[in-house]
Amino acid sequence: MGRFQRFVTGSCFVVALCAFPYAGMAQSGAQTVELAQTSVVREIKIEGAQRVDPETVKSYLLIREGDEFDNRRLDRSLKSLFATGLFADVSVSRAGDTLVVKVLENPVINRIAFEGNDKVEDDDLEAEVTLRPRVIYTRTKVQNDVKRILTLYRRKGRFAVSVDPKIIQLPQNRIDLVFEISEGSLTQVESIRFVGNKTYSDRRLREVIRTRESDWWRFLSKDDSYDPDRITFDRELLRRFYLSDGFADFRVTSALAELTPDREDFFITFTVDEGTRYTFGKLEVDARLRGLEKEQLADIIEVEEGDWYDITAVDDIVDNLTNRVGELGHAFVNVRPRVNRDRENRTIAITFEIVEGPRAFVERIDISGNIRTLDKVIRREFQIVEGDAFNSSKLRRSRQRLENLGFFEKVEMEQVPGSAPDKAVVKVEVEEKSTGSISLGAGFSSSVGIIGDIGITEDNLLGRGQRLALSLQVASTQSQIDLSFTEPYFLDREIRAGFDIFHVAQDFQDSSSFDLDRTGFGLRAGYPITNHLRQDWRYRLTHSTIGEVNSNSSTLIQEIEGSTLKSEVSHTVHYDRRDSVARPTEGYYATLETSVAGLGGDVNSFRNVLRGGHYYELSDQWVFALGGRIGYIVGIGEDVDLLDRFHLGGDNLRGFESRGAGPRDTRTDDALGGEWIYTGIAELQFPVGLPAELGVSGRLFTDIGSTGGLTPTNSTTVDSGSLRLSSGVGMTWSSPFGPLGIDFGIPLIEEAYDKEELFRVNFGTRF
Repeated sequence: MGRFQRFVTGSCFVVALCAFPYAGMAQSGAQTVELAQTSVVREIKIEGAQRVDPETVKSYLLIREGDEFDNRRLDRSLKSLFATGLFADVSVSRAGDTLVVKVLENPVINRIAFEGNDKVEDDDLEAEVTLRPRVIYTRTKVQNDVKRILTLYRRKGRFAVSVDPKIIQLPQNRIDLVFEISEGSLTQVESIRFVGNKTYSDRRLREVIRTRESDWWRFLSKDDSYDPDRITFDRELLRRFYLSDGFADFRVTSALAELTPDREDFFITFTVDEGTRYTFGKLEVDARLRGLEKEQLADIIEVEEGDWYDITAVDDIVDNLTNRVGELGHAFVNVRPRVNRDRENRTIAITFEIVEGPRAFVERIDISGNIRTLDKVIRREFQIVEGDAFNSSKLRRSRQRLENLGFFEKVEMEQVPGSAPDKAVVKVEVEEKSTGSISLGAGFSSSVGIIGDIGITEDNLLGRGQRLALSLQVASTQSQIDLSFTEPYFLDREIRAGFDIFHVAQDFQDSSSFDLDRTGFGLRAGYPITNHLRQDWRYRLTHSTIGEVNSNSSTLIQEIEGSTLKSEVSHTVHYDRRDSVARPTEGYYATLETSVAGLGGDVNSFRNVLRGGHYYELSDQWVFALGGRIGYIVGIGEDVDLLDRFHLGGDNLRGFESRGAGPRDTRTDDALGGEWIYTGIAELQFPVGLPAELGVSGRLFTDIGSTGGLTPTNSTTVDSGSLRLSSGVGMTWSSPFGPLGIDFGIPLIEEAYDKEELFRVNFGTRF
């Protein structure tokens, strides 16, 4: 018995020790034990709700009065209440048969303010954040808005920025939210390096990309600040550059941006793999449409076997084939370039397969983002309209036409499925930019002396795409005021029409001993015939007054002192295949202008001028250009008026003064002009080693020309009609006010009475 008693006593002691921890837990876990009971919820009591109606709180619960207490449903109810974003804290407890839900409401935002932002306007920040006054405050939303503000600043090149949100408590559970911003300095690009490039130097590749290294002259540019989106764009620019010069295997393996420890500058490294350089192999057309022969498309392929491979040329051929096939009556067509790459011989042969494309129609074109620009201004630039067969090539050209308007910062297009499998919806989103400008300029030109000008221009008047411009130019020997208006789609057709009103005062005392005032207006209209051929018509009525004639001037000039009224109609045909109008490197153009004066007024004449040019890219940035001009004018029943004659020298024959060569009165040294003219130019354009964004290039040139055919003449006039020749070197700067040229020319063939000008400054392009 003693042994049994000891066993029982020991067992009770062990049970007591094992039960001791649970005795402590029983009191703290009483609520859990109660919730675990299977009794019924008789009442749900909401505590702490102020703005939110208690019934609204109950609607988010997954348990109702009359339901049994269920821990899982209560847990899901807690998550549901937190997910509303209305509450900062929620707790659930049981008091007998009553379920008590205590909530702590999130405050309501009374006002949002920004402090410390100097480089970004409040309006831009307000547009970026998602929180607004009278919206429920949550930490998650604030954290997201802080990230959005940081992203906005980093897009502007400020990576040292910090944003600290502050809360100011107000009565009635309201708050003021203040974003305290420390903008930091602009994070600039200290250096840009390339790894793996063998064909092109780092300097040349830096000219290709948009991002620039920081330097003192870039104070007006933001391209030297770091922008991840711009780096992505730079990768594409590098790819297109290499693919356009034969490197079909080129790729950018990495673009690494390293931030300096002081967080003020970036070092950017592009690692590239140039690959092999290819030439074009055989280029063929495989037409698989009934009734379509490849002979009908033979003239589309302008590149030749042996030329360096160029992805841009391939894209152009695809677009041109698509257009030609469409013109031949095939609406649904797909042009696919099939590439055969011969790595051993380094050639790429391409067969352009023309097959029937999917039968899809444009159901609708949706436009968004245009606040000021009218919808019709955007729609009229589309090469396709609603109901047309869908054509991706025309859609790309439509986007390009919209970008060329200059009205939009961004143009995005996407194709989405329509209401049926054979229908597509084209969505267009644009971001408008300012189209009005005020320009001020000053400079010097050898033709007119010191120049000052002011201009006011609106390129998208009232959102209708119309252009209105007023300019005033004041110079030493010429002053001019112009008012012009242009409607690009006259009568809702692709006819560019407009008018000009002008007044010009010119001082020709040094060259011809008279002053000239001209006042008039003009009407003009033009339209494209094809993608490269354009036709223009113009009518101009001009009142001209020749005054201040020197008593010692040529008798031919004294005889025409006074006023004349000229009524003139002009017709121009312009054919242009240049790759760029502003800075061409390849292609050619030709222009023929015919003018007839005599439909009223005092002047009767017939005038023809033919001009043209051809550009050849010898190597990267080295361009050889040939150009010329031929003109002839004849009086109808009378002598040719002095003001209509051709003059040689200056811009059209460097090395000679303006009006410095050609017919002249040797007694008075007055330039008289000629009734025919020809000029020619041979020019080699080359880089000078300065950064590309400065827009400075050099040139070597040779100019030739002559003019003559003066009638009437007298004993002191000379008109040899002989050839003049000059040669020299020059430089062009693409300044913010337009191209500025400086030339040093030496006459090689001249007449004794010609006027030389070794150094010349001029504005504008030459041909």
